[in-house]
Amino acid sequence: MNEEQNINQLPKGWKWEVSSNILDIRDGTHDTPKYVNENGIPLITSKNLKQNKIDFEKVSYISKEDHAEISKRSKVEAGDILFAMIGTIGNPAIIKGDANFSIKNVGLFKKNEDEILPSFLVNFLRSHTFEKQLNERKLLKGTTQKFIPLGNLRNINIPLPPKPTQQAIVSKIEELFSELDKAIENLSIAQQQLKTYRQSVLKWAFEGKFTEQWRIKERKLSNGNAFVKQLNDEREQQQKINKVKLKPIPPIEDEELLELPKLPKQFAWARLGNLLWSVKDGPHYSPKYQSTGIPFISGGNIRPTGVDFSNAKFISEELHNELSQRCKPEKGDVLYTKGGTTGIARVNTYDIDFNVWVHVAVLKTLKSINPFYLEHALNSTHCYKQSQKYTHGVGNQDLGLTRMILITLPICSYEEQGEIVQEIESRLSVADKMEESITQSLQQAEALRQSILKKAFEGQLV
Repeated sequence: MNEEQNINQLPKGWKWEVSSNILDIRDGTHDTPKYVNENGIPLITSKNLKQNKIDFEKVSYISKEDHAEISKRSKVEAGDILFAMIGTIGNPAIIKGDANFSIKNVGLFKKNEDEILPSFLVNFLRSHTFEKQLNERKLLKGTTQKFIPLGNLRNINIPLPPKPTQQAIVSKIEELFSELDKAIENLSIAQQQLKTYRQSVLKWAFEGKFTEQWRIKERKLSNGNAFVKQLNDEREQQQKINKVKLKPIPPIEDEELLELPKLPKQFAWARLGNLLWSVKDGPHYSPKYQSTGIPFISGGNIRPTGVDFSNAKFISEELHNELSQRCKPEKGDVLYTKGGTTGIARVNTYDIDFNVWVHVAVLKTLKSINPFYLEHALNSTHCYKQSQKYTHGVGNQDLGLTRMILITLPICSYEEQGEIVQEIESRLSVADKMEESITQSLQQAEALRQSILKKAFEGQLV
């Protein structure tokens, strides 16, 4: 950065300073030390720097001997600043209290309060002003995974005012951020309350509370147990029509019923399998992909709000037709995640052809079941907890089809299902608008935070 730029961009008394001229900047070990049990010394990596803090929860440990060796090169002390050099670049954090740990893939700005206050520097490293410099000067390297070389970290241009101005700026930032953090905290609380409200809506809905007055007017409603019998008869008919052999669904035992909440007499408890005439999943292998074709989705593409096709892979039409002979998602089916993040349901409302991988189950409902009723029921806390209980495996978690159909849920007449869906969606649509407003406010708060930092390092804050 030349002298003319300095004069134009910075207030009187400020100067641009190269980071290595005022700071001792190092990095952690480049080797992979031998890990030991929790009696060892924590080894902090870039992954342990989160939200500008040091996260000691998921940390590896090394021997005291390795710690001593690493400390010869990069000893960490209170007041120093850590900086993630790989992956998610940045997340700078000031070390507070005892610093009994080592670092790997982490930049280390050694404290030098004679030149620059650590709190001033850490705010600069959190600013878009600094981020813009990284991009414009191409200080980041790598393609699949970004990293910043130590040499580039030592070549950062820092807008440096006199020490008293630094302190005044830090004090002003802390004052403004304190107010901003309180607002963000209140927004986050409201966001969490909305999540609780959504689950409460589903709970009340499936206990029949929203349709109590409707049931009083509709006097000809059948008993819940009679409706379950009707479903079983319909299931047998579908078996004959579609020429498929359906496995019998085990009844809900009396002991299990005693543990379930009591329902109105027009409701009954049923298993998921009682409501379906087909339960299939996608291929148990990775098919051949291509750049265009028929969208092929996995569990990660399915959310309660819809199917995200933006990052879907593609297969040929021939392969789609072949896979569809076993499992074909059709409009009105319920898509249910059974691998990765399990237990999320969404009705297929799309008019396009697509196919699914093994991590997605395609549930085809009986005619007496409203698919949207089933979607909301499966996304309720009651059903979600069961989906997690039936999800097995450590690395590759799977909600098996034979276990999935055992999930219990409350069921009622087709007419009342429709009423319940309307009651749920009218309330959730209000919650969605509130959520959208909160999200916008949080984005505005972050923009305001960056605006404060921008003014701070242009000398306009104090």
